[in-house]
Amino acid sequence: MSIELSKVVAAQYDPRRWKALAVLALVQFMLILDITVVNVALPSIKTDLGFSQAGLAWVVNGYTLMAGGLLLLGGRLSDLLGRRRLFLIGVGLFALASLTCGLAVAPAMLVASRFVQGTGEALAAPAALGLVALLFPDPLERMKALGIWGGLAGLGGTTGVVISGALTDLASWRWIFLVNLPVALFALVAVPRLVSESRMDRVITAARRRIDIWGPITATGGLVAVVDGLLQAATDPWVSVSVLLPLLGGAALLVGFVLIEARIEAPLIPLRFFTDRTRVVINFVTLFFSSAFFAYFFLLTLYMQQTLHFTPLQAGLAYVPFGLAIGAGIGFSTALMPRFGVKPLVATGFFGSAVGLFLTGGIGPTSGYLGGILPGMLVLAVSSGISFTAVGNASLHRVTRQDASLASGVQNAVQQVGGAIGLSCLVAFALRHAADQVRHGDSIAHAFTDGYVLAFRIGAVLLAVGGVLVSLLLERVESAAAQPEAVFDAEPAPAA
Repeated sequence: MSIELSKVVAAQYDPRRWKALAVLALVQFMLILDITVVNVALPSIKTDLGFSQAGLAWVVNGYTLMAGGLLLLGGRLSDLLGRRRLFLIGVGLFALASLTCGLAVAPAMLVASRFVQGTGEALAAPAALGLVALLFPDPLERMKALGIWGGLAGLGGTTGVVISGALTDLASWRWIFLVNLPVALFALVAVPRLVSESRMDRVITAARRRIDIWGPITATGGLVAVVDGLLQAATDPWVSVSVLLPLLGGAALLVGFVLIEARIEAPLIPLRFFTDRTRVVINFVTLFFSSAFFAYFFLLTLYMQQTLHFTPLQAGLAYVPFGLAIGAGIGFSTALMPRFGVKPLVATGFFGSAVGLFLTGGIGPTSGYLGGILPGMLVLAVSSGISFTAVGNASLHRVTRQDASLASGVQNAVQQVGGAIGLSCLVAFALRHAADQVRHGDSIAHAFTDGYVLAFRIGAVLLAVGGVLVSLLLERVESAAAQPEAVFDAEPAPAA
């Protein structure tokens, strides 16, 4: 379609579409913001509510586990029951949970509210993306709209720590949650006026019978149990009942999930979806990347505030170079991908990120920001940015257009679930190592710094292993979002 013809056709589309995009993108900014916004506030939350060091990880994991575990179900429900309806339900749930987060008086209340917040995101995010795709049927306009959408989402992820630092330092950590309320209320009022309802063209009563409910329930329940067992291992022996019971119970639930998906008529993730080697490899190594990435933010924030005694605002501002560098890495990757392809960029991103984490592992109890933290931060950020766009393309290798949303949903779910599991593992290793050091007479500052260093180095090894797997197993991937020649026999469940 020519640009001139595209403009003529676009004039016939919904005149409210750009206003609707602004509201939907603002909500997506808020949802992504809430993944990272808690990091800088964690020490203050720990002090005010009496969290243990290991229990603090649930403030992050509660959100990401529900958002990742229920993401595909949310996309499926929005397609069948109405995208606008599910978006409004998700935003309403998110707003209610944000209020209870801000009013939390005990660790259990905050963690439970974070679980509900994640559920709200799982309903709202895929519905919002589906609405954006339908509002902009013209390819040129849709490309521009999705660029704005992705840019605001990325901005939410990188500015979360700065906003958190400012609110925590100048007001209270409670405001990192309460600030969501006016945004959510605005969306609940504006979206019904700007967006029409849409759903899949099929008989709804018949479609409802095909919704895979038990798959995501068993998967999410299994993941929560596994994460609980890993965090218990931070303080209890690996062979204790408090560790083994949730680990074994979670593993049983995850096996149940696989069996359900293999036998159900319309699974959320058709198992044949993973017959493509490149998609299997890229989703597998994404687990390694997310593990290291989430743990880096969590542990480095604790190190800066509890060991180096940064204020929350100083800790938030310390991440500004990270946001700038990751943007530069994304720019490099976008420019180089058509020439070099996906595989070299993914491998370079993983190996570079491993170097960045290894450099961060050189910190000590008295390290300075410029010499101890910044070098590794810049290398990690640029390398992460290089890998992001390439990983997105690889995750869509040989999928049809109707399967592209499923592939994207799987990748997003793997990122969040991998981050939660990896964070739990690395926090457990760090805290166990720190406790051993304290028992041997080390100071608290030195012991915890050694624990953080151990976690960073394990993360660096995981990233290096991921780079090797990519180099050996990833096929040549063209920098295209979808390839229509690949067709699956079973109809997939769209993620948006």
